[in-house]
Amino acid sequence: MQVRFWNLYGHKQVIAGIIKYYGIRGKSYAGQTDSPMETMEILGMITLSDYLKTTFGCKVYKIAINAGFTCPNRDGTKGERGCIFCSAGGSGDFAGDPAQSVSRQIEEGKKLVGSKIKDGKYIAYFQAYTNTYAPVEKLRELYKEAIDHPDIVAISIATRPDSLPDEVLDLLEEINAIKPVWVELGLQTIHEKSIRYIRRSYENAEYDRAIKELKRRGIEVITHVILGLPGEREEDMLSTVRYVADSGADGIKLQLLHVLRGTDLEIEYENGLFEALTEDEYIAILKKCMRIIPDGMVVHRLTGDGPKKILLAPLWSADKKHVLNRINKEVIG
Repeated sequence: MQVRFWNLYGHKQVIAGIIKYYGIRGKSYAGQTDSPMETMEILGMITLSDYLKTTFGCKVYKIAINAGFTCPNRDGTKGERGCIFCSAGGSGDFAGDPAQSVSRQIEEGKKLVGSKIKDGKYIAYFQAYTNTYAPVEKLRELYKEAIDHPDIVAISIATRPDSLPDEVLDLLEEINAIKPVWVELGLQTIHEKSIRYIRRSYENAEYDRAIKELKRRGIEVITHVILGLPGEREEDMLSTVRYVADSGADGIKLQLLHVLRGTDLEIEYENGLFEALTEDEYIAILKKCMRIIPDGMVVHRLTGDGPKKILLAPLWSADKKHVLNRINKEVIG
């Protein structure tokens, strides 16, 4: 089986994407028939939208959820200021209102794409802060509320590798038997100097353990990597991508470093301690990353959004249409 999947989407909806694959076996879930992908063999490119439609039988969009979590890197357990790049929204600036229930956030998210999707389904993306950092019964309540929604076909859970105790892993396995679960791990970098600089507050061994335990339970894993961290050379970034490629992760998100107002990274940038990547530099690095990523690994993102109202740098990234066109032409095409 060979799969390579490029997904260039924002936080609330799919914008573009392509996939090349040669026969992909589906997976059965309670109350669902076998995926039509089981008997499908296609040579060439299709849009991500078409891929999701084939897998789930309809058009599928992602809805970002803020379930009111915090983070061990903010509540004093491991730190109080969070990662140096993390906004006050806990990297969930496009997520819903935590004062609303999960079900209400799903309904509000559906309204945002109502003109684009008719009779479609959705993936509930638990995005803001650390979405496994709570008592297991509270997690079960929140995840169940999401999967019980008739329009939700899967859930995606963003978290830290050091916030996956056995009882949470067992819960994820339980939920995954009902509807697909993706776990998104914020690795960002493998380099000790960078780990200390960004205040990640866990060792690479924690990531390795999380991958092993999640895969043992049959759960899909997506790893986040930031390109352009201060002090990292091109080869440093590529070695992180190699590490992820060899780690057993099912997918990867490549994220351009954004300098956001209100973060400690803003202070470093304003003091001239580093420069953000230029557009040409980023495109060149992406090309090299794609040569490293193996067949079978899904690429969920090749860029990302910084909220325009708090984006300090790089400002070129705010022109999403232009950036996506360049990536489609120079990286994918």
